[in-house]
Amino acid sequence: MSFTIRTMTARDYDDVLALWKICRGVGLSESDTVEGVTRFLQANPGLSVVAFDEDRLVGGVLCGHDGRRGYITHLAVVADARGRGLGRKLVERCLAALRRCRIEKCHIFVFADNADAREFWNASGWTERTELRVLSRFTDEYDP
Repeated sequence: MSFTIRTMTARDYDDVLALWKICRGVGLSESDTVEGVTRFLQANPGLSVVAFDEDRLVGGVLCGHDGRRGYITHLAVVADARGRGLGRKLVERCLAALRRCRIEKCHIFVFADNADAREFWNASGWTERTELRVLSRFTDEYDP
């Protein structure tokens, strides 16, 4: 397999969503609609990437930032393309894009029970932060 990596566009949505659905550990939510992903791509132009083997999508990742920290989510590679360094290449592209935006640090979110993902990220030089907890809330639940 030889991979072609390029910037993700909204036109990739259907194929990327199908990939995310077959990859264990990718947590899809109500934000992962075509509208939500398109807004994310527009807010973070050129940061998210996809990989193809000829015309077949074999990998993809969302990447963005808030002006001071980068975030990588939904890294996914099809099973028959794993173990060839594709996941690392996708992440390297994201980190290079964040550096061009002058973002010096990047975070990822991994489900605690996803041992494969934790092993991948740890082997790739990422540090697991055990002193932090993520808290979430839906914005429509806010009533001042």
